[in-house]
Amino acid sequence: MPFANYKFPEGIVDHALKEDIIHRTTEMFVEYFGEDVRPYTMVLVDEVADGGWGRADETSTLEKMGLPPKGSAS
Repeated sequence: MPFANYKFPEGIVDHALKEDIIHRTTEMFVEYFGEDVRPYTMVLVDEVADGGWGRADETSTLEKMGLPPKGSAS
């Protein structure tokens, strides 16, 4: 079963973009492995709370990434 798991900072990916990510990822797997994998393809789009991830022993936040805080107008 093809499987993909995307993780984004909470609040930066809206419902329409999640649907597009799921659709495009499914299409990619079908392109590589054939139409038979479509019903078995699983795509998860997770949102991670601000400060809930890190890299190189440093916690990342939306502010550190230069992104607007969740709920603010862009």
